[in-house]
Amino acid sequence: MNILSRRTLGAFLTFACVSTASAQSPEEEDLALAYGDKSTISLATGSQQPVSRAPAVATVITAQDIKDMGATDLDQALESVPGLHVSMSHSAMNPIYGIRGIATKYNPQVLMLVNGIPITNVFLGDRGQIWGGMPLENVARIEIIRGPGSALYGADAFSGVINVITKTADDIKGTETGVRGGSFNTYDAWLQHGGKLGVLDAAFYLRAGNTDGQKGIFERDAQSAWDGVYASNASLAPGPLNAQRKAIDARADLSLDAWRLRAAYQQRESGTGAGVGGSLDPNGRGHSSRMYLDLNYEQANWAPNWDVSGIVGYFDNKERGDPSYLIFPAGAFGGAFPDGMIANPGHSERHTHASFSSFYTGFEQHRVRLGAGYRIEDVYETVETKNFNASGAPLPSAVDATGDPSLIYMLPHKRNVSHAFVQDEWNLAQDWTLTAGVRHDNYSDFGGTTNPRLALVWDAAYNVVVKVMHGTAFRAPSFSEQYSINNPVTIGNPNIKPETITTDELAFSWQPTAALQNNLNFFRYRMRDIILPTGALYQNSGEQTGRGLELESTWDTTGNLRLSGSYSLQHSTDEATGQDAGMAPHRRVFARADWRFASLWHLNTKVNHVADRMREPGDTRTQVPDYTLVDLTLRRERLAGNWEASAMIYNLFDRKAWEPTYMSVGATVPGNPITLSDLPLPGRSIYFQLQLNM
Repeated sequence: MNILSRRTLGAFLTFACVSTASAQSPEEEDLALAYGDKSTISLATGSQQPVSRAPAVATVITAQDIKDMGATDLDQALESVPGLHVSMSHSAMNPIYGIRGIATKYNPQVLMLVNGIPITNVFLGDRGQIWGGMPLENVARIEIIRGPGSALYGADAFSGVINVITKTADDIKGTETGVRGGSFNTYDAWLQHGGKLGVLDAAFYLRAGNTDGQKGIFERDAQSAWDGVYASNASLAPGPLNAQRKAIDARADLSLDAWRLRAAYQQRESGTGAGVGGSLDPNGRGHSSRMYLDLNYEQANWAPNWDVSGIVGYFDNKERGDPSYLIFPAGAFGGAFPDGMIANPGHSERHTHASFSSFYTGFEQHRVRLGAGYRIEDVYETVETKNFNASGAPLPSAVDATGDPSLIYMLPHKRNVSHAFVQDEWNLAQDWTLTAGVRHDNYSDFGGTTNPRLALVWDAAYNVVVKVMHGTAFRAPSFSEQYSINNPVTIGNPNIKPETITTDELAFSWQPTAALQNNLNFFRYRMRDIILPTGALYQNSGEQTGRGLELESTWDTTGNLRLSGSYSLQHSTDEATGQDAGMAPHRRVFARADWRFASLWHLNTKVNHVADRMREPGDTRTQVPDYTLVDLTLRRERLAGNWEASAMIYNLFDRKAWEPTYMSVGATVPGNPITLSDLPLPGRSIYFQLQLNM
């Protein structure tokens, strides 16, 4: 660590050790209650247990945290998690959740669950190319584990798992409506209700939103490089990002005794960001619709010593681009494409799944969990309009390539996945618990993979917990990496294997007083068989190692003030070159203050410092600039009865900040990869929110 790293870490260690002799007052206890239940998590083992003793490095974000931070989208909330940095892709400004230095363009190494169910798209392994954000009004809590989770959750629980838990009737308890508006012509409105519907506990949520998006200037795009080759002037850069978004969200949650039925629908229209192909496309729009259905059964004491649960579900995602989608602008490639290079791909995929698990407690000092499941992942429709062929040569006009194996980018494909797992929580001695689990997944297209995990938890003292953990995980190849065709840049390879990772962790939790909580963990990992484009074909051709630490503290200083913060340090190495793997910050500091400065008034301040982001190996661009952003949220409770008002200011000091772009967008100009300018983050933005609780 350099001098600044040591000083920053020292400051946090000092913060972690202050007030160790103080007692918690009744006011502090009230403050702790106001922040919701952050003390338990179910993501680590499948059942509720204290976060400090969970066999994983975990973080919980409650609905109260979300409200106090002024977070309106999932990305804003996740940026508060130690070791996790939210960057973005140039294509549609999709989020990249980089955990512990593992950050890639499509981000398939992070598994996202909604109510415990994976929402990964098999087409690219991400959450959808037209993601368009996830609002938080209907979110009860977010649980995150850093580190491998394939022993429980299978594919893509690689660098971490994020589980978004939506609100039930018990969480809402009545009717809530709200509106929000502010910078970039942004407005949102929502309505949600929780209560009784006959014999059912019922919750409903409806939200609509729109934003023109920030208009940050993108200085250099992919066409800029080709203009240098052809001595042309077709590029629209410098020019503003196309960041507009429209969204509709609807959810229903119905429960009766042990049964729960959930349904959700999301519709998105999204701009192309810096362009699908890295060239500005001011008019392009992508459209997606996502539908989720699941029926869950969960029964404690189903039989003596047995708790059981089961779920069946269906997920359908459709993505389309406007006919005006352009990979390169009018006049591209020396005028070879006078109307622009058009590629309007779309696809539809559905996932049908069923799984079962049970806990058995009949063994003394053991708690055994068994589970099995089956999943069908089906890209059942692919469509495309394009004006070029498989070699990239122009066609006389744009044609419908759907169903034409010589032109379409991919044909429909399906895979079947079955899995089984076992997990044992063994109290092997007083104050010692060993959690051991293993899961086997079998794929119809590339075979099977087995992933174990071990975690030893020691209650070293009444307020000190030590954890030692080891596990492996895998990331399944996406259909694009396996089956893409007629792409002039890179085509799929059906013979590739999953990416794998092995991770070791050592974690400490220390609570010297009821008002002060400290957590520190160290980690190291090795990734193997990383899937990369090699020449014109995807191959398992990469390895990466990483190591680092994460320190976090929370201190209730008085009955009215809570301070929290984290320091994250990581270094990742590309083993082929021996150079830094790039893209992820080496250091990140996050600090937060929650102050109830008067009756019914709450002020939240967040500081996010992102530093030492290197380029990918072979990228000769200068290092990505560091940045420090400050956000403020002011909230007034019970304003004029049951109204609540908030004002949020993001990037208070209007700092210039950028997120890095990847070195190559899939093509090279003669002799050189295409490089883009970095993506500008929004300047100062202001939003106002009104909410009525009835």
